[in-house]
Amino acid sequence: MTTLWIIEDNVAYRRATARALAARGGQSGSGTLSEPQAFGRCEDALERLTAGERPDVVLLDIGLPGIDGIEGIRRMKAIAPDIGILVLTVFEDDDKIFRAICAGASGYLLKSEPLDQVVQAIDQALAGGSPMNPRVAKRVLTMLTRTTPVAVESDDPGLSDRERQVLELMVAGLGKKEIATQLEQNLHTVDYITRCIYKKLHVNGVAAAVTRAVRDGIIKR
Repeated sequence: MTTLWIIEDNVAYRRATARALAARGGQSGSGTLSEPQAFGRCEDALERLTAGERPDVVLLDIGLPGIDGIEGIRRMKAIAPDIGILVLTVFEDDDKIFRAICAGASGYLLKSEPLDQVVQAIDQALAGGSPMNPRVAKRVLTMLTRTTPVAVESDDPGLSDRERQVLELMVAGLGKKEIATQLEQNLHTVDYITRCIYKKLHVNGVAAAVTRAVRDGIIKR
């Protein structure tokens, strides 16, 4: 069963989203979603994480009172690096998108998304993918193409051949399960390699790894 947390300060939207996902949870391709745990602040979710509770996926807004969503992503990933964090927000400006990805967000969705798309995004995040709203994905691509690659020999992250293979497939949009199938590797092996890539690139998630790989010319598109 997939455990889902929602962090959203708008009470009406939080309750409506939790009810809708609970009602549709059985249709998730990754199995049944448990009754979502809902929080109005990052502080409350962080307290539960510190106590040892672990969700599989977190949906969170960016404009939260107290600790905002972007700082919340950083803190949650520091405590539980394996959880998938999906931004679900009204904000789609370049700065917030880029900062959320760099903080470790697995994907970036807009609140205008149909519920089916949110459920699919949860499945993609569980599979190691990086789901994004099409408009957001276009913005990310534009940001990357505007940035001149800066990689030089001294900035080589020192990826092994296998790590580079996995990173290339991540850039191509494959999730961990698909990468494992294509490389004929155990999923746990791919997970370990992915962790090594994150460590060498100094990032917290697949979206940030892909962003740095393309931006810095580590992987050619």
